[in-house]
Amino acid sequence: MKLSGKPSRRQFLRRAAAAGSLASLALARPARSQAKRQVSMRLDWLYQGPNAGFMIALEKGYYEQAGLNVEIGPGKGSGSTAQLVASKAAQFGFADGFVVGAGVSKGMSIKMVAGIFRRNPTAVVVLDESDIKSPKDLEGKTIAIPTGATQFQQWPAFVKGCGLDASKIRVTNVDPAGSPPALITGQVPAIAGYAQGYVPSVEIRGNKKARILWYADCGVTAVSNGIIVHTDLIKEDPELIRSFVAASLRGFLYGRAHVDELAAIVKKFSEASVPAISRREAELSFNTWVTPSTAGKPLGWMADTDWQKTVDVLKQYGGVTAPLESSQLYTNEFVPAGSEFVPPQT
Repeated sequence: MKLSGKPSRRQFLRRAAAAGSLASLALARPARSQAKRQVSMRLDWLYQGPNAGFMIALEKGYYEQAGLNVEIGPGKGSGSTAQLVASKAAQFGFADGFVVGAGVSKGMSIKMVAGIFRRNPTAVVVLDESDIKSPKDLEGKTIAIPTGATQFQQWPAFVKGCGLDASKIRVTNVDPAGSPPALITGQVPAIAGYAQGYVPSVEIRGNKKARILWYADCGVTAVSNGIIVHTDLIKEDPELIRSFVAASLRGFLYGRAHVDELAAIVKKFSEASVPAISRREAELSFNTWVTPSTAGKPLGWMADTDWQKTVDVLKQYGGVTAPLESSQLYTNEFVPAGSEFVPPQT
C-alpha cells in the first residue's frame, strides 16, 4: 500500500480540531484553579446568630460560586478586628461603625463597604416585670454600663435625646459578661448594651422576659456592624470586594428567611453555641437592618445622613477631636442593586 507523507485536507482538519480541543482543556484547567481566590475574613466576636450570614454564605456555597475560598475566623471585638484589617492581617472584617469612625480619626486606612446593622443596636434592657416602662422611669434608678464601651460613650446622647435628668440616674460599672446576671438576680434594675447580646441571656438562660428601650428611639443614630476593608484593597482589587459583598449579603438574607437553619449552621462552627440563643440573637439583630434613611434599599446600602449623625455622636460623645467626614468611612460602590437584596422592612 502506498503511503503519502502529506495528510489529506480532511485529516488535517481533524487533527487541528483535536489539537484545538486539547489546548482549550489545557487553558481551562488553570483558569478554574486561578478563579478560586483565598480570602481571609475576621468576625467581630465569636460565631453567633447576628454574624451568621458569613457562615451561611460559606456553608451554602455562595462564596464558592463566586470563586472564593473564604476562611472565617472569630474575633475579639470590633476594635481588634478593625486593627487586623488596618494592618492587612485580614482582608475583610465585620466591625462596628462607631469603632471604624474612631479608628479612621486616628489614622486607620479602613472603610465600610456594606452595612448590616444599619440601626443602632444599643439599648437599655430591663425585666418585663419591672416598673421601668419607659426611659423616663430610669430616673431614681441605677443602671449598669461597662465603662468605656460604646453604650457608655453613647449614654449621654441617650439621656439628652430622651429628655432625662442625668443627675437622677446612678451609673455603675459592670462588665458585659456580668450584666445579664446582675439584671436577672435583681442587683441592678437596668443594664445597657447591645440588645442582641444581652436579651437572649436574660430570656433563655435567666428565664426572664425582657423589655428593650432602644437608644435609636431617642434619636441616637450610630451605624453599627458592617463589612470593612483596607482602603488599598478598594484600589487594588475592587472585583474581589464586589464578589465577597454580594455572596455575604446572600448569606445574611438566607439566614433571615431560615432562622432554624441559621442556628444549626452556627452550631457547626461552634459546638458550645445554644441554638435557641443563636436564633434569638439573630431575630433581635434583624431589628437593626433598616433605618428610615435606608428603607427600601438593598441590605448593605448605607445612607450618608446616618453616617453624618454617627460622626456627630463620635465628635460630641466619643472623644473624636480630629477632622472627620462621613465620606471617609463608607462607600456604596460594592453593594449590589438587585431587588433580591432588599431585606424585609420590619
